[in-house]
Amino acid sequence: MTTRIGTSRRKTRQKFSKSFKEKGKLSIRRFMQELSRGDKVVMKAEPGYQKGMYHPRFHGKTGVVAGKQGDCYLVKFMDNAKDKTIIVHPVHLKKV
Repeated sequence: MTTRIGTSRRKTRQKFSKSFKEKGKLSIRRFMQELSRGDKVVMKAEPGYQKGMYHPRFHGKTGVVAGKQGDCYLVKFMDNAKDKTIIVHPVHLKKV
């Protein structure tokens, strides 16, 4: 059996790139945002901060905050026909 080549950020040059207006320092507002249980959020990655980042296949998905675990949030969403829960840092979430 062959071994997997690359990391979880492989082939994400376009997906995790920022637009010209977004480049620069991290937004402290997004970094420190407080979300409550039941809030709808969109997974929008902050490429400058890798901790608590989700897998690239979930980029752009909409989910619901199910709870909190440490500094991160548990986000529930549907992936095709499966109900999934992932742990995401608030800097990678955008409230809808």
